Amino acid sequence: MAYPMQLGFQDATSPIMEELLHFHDHTLMIVFLISSLVLYIISLMLTTKLTHTSTMDAQEVETIWTILPAIILILIALPSLRILYMMDEINNPFLTVKAMGHQWYWSYEYTDYEDLSFDSYMIPTSELKPGELRLLEVDNRVVLPMEMTIRMLVSSEDVLHSWAVPSLGLKTDAIPGRLNQTTLMSTRPG
Repeated sequence: MAYPMQLGFQDATSPIMEELLHFHDHTLMIVFLISSLVLYIISLMLTTKLTHTSTMDAQEVETIWTILPAIILILIALPSLRILYMMDEINNPFLTVKAMGHQWYWSYEYTDYEDLSFDSYMIPTSELKPGELRLLEVDNRVVLPMEMTIRMLVSSEDVLHSWAVPSLGLKTDAIPGRLNQTTLMSTRPG
């Protein structure tokens, strides 16, 4: 759960989100190192006189500033591709849930069971109890099992919607006439 004035991400609830957080930290460290190097070079250029102008024509320098960015891009791309493939895997889901977006509510259907569907309406601000979150509380919540692979089928009846659970690392667009699929697995309740 996110807290007011919180810096950073929510605690990860799924293995995919944990991988995304590690990738974020990995990429942020690379960006920090590059920014520090650029700041150092700019400050050096402003404070010293350039006495070795012949080094700017050196082929070695050109080779380094061509190869180094390529290596940095590979260091970012490989973990990113691994996470993309992990997110796309579907291994015999234990349960399939279909989420249909409507203009002001969501309809959920547990497709593995007959006649198990319900609508989830947002609770109006005037009816909220103390401690409940505005625009996030609903009358019927989706209940999903822990530590089991679940397939979510997401679509829309009328307009574009977005079905998201940040702590699971999920965000899937609900598009009319299109059935999008995502998988999730929660490692802890909540």
